[in-house]
Amino acid sequence: MTPQSRRALELVLDNLVWFMLLAVLAIFSATIPNYFQPGIFANIIEQSTVLGVMSIGLALVIIAGHMDLSVESVAALSAMAASMVFASSGIGLGVELTPGWLVVPASLALSLAVGAAVGLLNGYLVIKIKMNAFIVTLSSFIWVRGLVVALSGGRSAQNLADELRWLAIQRFLGLPLTAYIAIACFVGFSFMMAKTRYGRHLLMIGGNEAAAFRAGIKVDKVLMVAFLLSGTVAALAGWLLAIRTSGATANLGTGMLFNAFAAVVIGGVSLKGGVGALPGVYAGVLLLSAINTAINLMGLPAHFTQVIHGLLVLAAVLLDTLKQSIRKKLA
Repeated sequence: MTPQSRRALELVLDNLVWFMLLAVLAIFSATIPNYFQPGIFANIIEQSTVLGVMSIGLALVIIAGHMDLSVESVAALSAMAASMVFASSGIGLGVELTPGWLVVPASLALSLAVGAAVGLLNGYLVIKIKMNAFIVTLSSFIWVRGLVVALSGGRSAQNLADELRWLAIQRFLGLPLTAYIAIACFVGFSFMMAKTRYGRHLLMIGGNEAAAFRAGIKVDKVLMVAFLLSGTVAALAGWLLAIRTSGATANLGTGMLFNAFAAVVIGGVSLKGGVGALPGVYAGVLLLSAINTAINLMGLPAHFTQVIHGLLVLAAVLLDTLKQSIRKKLA
């Protein structure tokens, strides 16, 4: 194989999800009436906001060679915490601040603190106590969701302050401000992974934790930060979801873990750790959102979404195996 052919093949392998996204958009635009229009594409980006942010934290932990199954429940708990304090209907206390815009940073800080606390607990149990990450975070997935139900009593907190709703209602270039928050998160964390020492260390640990330790990397510290970031980013996703729905219910965000997991795997993050880039994860989120939009436009039953997402995850794992095989031959 010539060097040019090798580089072209590596380019395709590294950006396969983007080619898949373009192909799906082209097929849907050609076959579904009214799909090819700016409003539909804006809706795809808007619908991917919460899932996209949640996928960032999950991707960081998987790249590091671990797993965090608690992100969905953490998002629900952070959304419920902010809604119980600042919503005015249902079980919301309707706390008002002066000036009114202070409700935005105050509710965000409350949500992030909740997520950071769960993330630190997960990290401590996995890194310091040496418990299995899958079991620890599965337990957190269960007890955190149970805490949401216990706190709310199964009821909802609705009607958030107008200053918070403004972020979801106000639009710029056809997109709500919450969508720009998600895009900014992807840009910021992509920069962190690609250009900072922490990002490089996270990839090295995921590729070979023992070798990274021997190279002088503070493995425990890096992994603890990864779990902390995962919990905090999941909390941000919950805060955005609460803003979008103007409150929280006990079952808010149910099922998002599996969609986030699908987006991460489809986006090219290897379940073995050490491989993956956040731009690819964003493409995976957009791909799922594009498919969901197509299903809605075609009027298909909602359960088709689960079928397609499941098949996409299976296809992504198979592709990941194929890509690793090709890369070994290229090495």
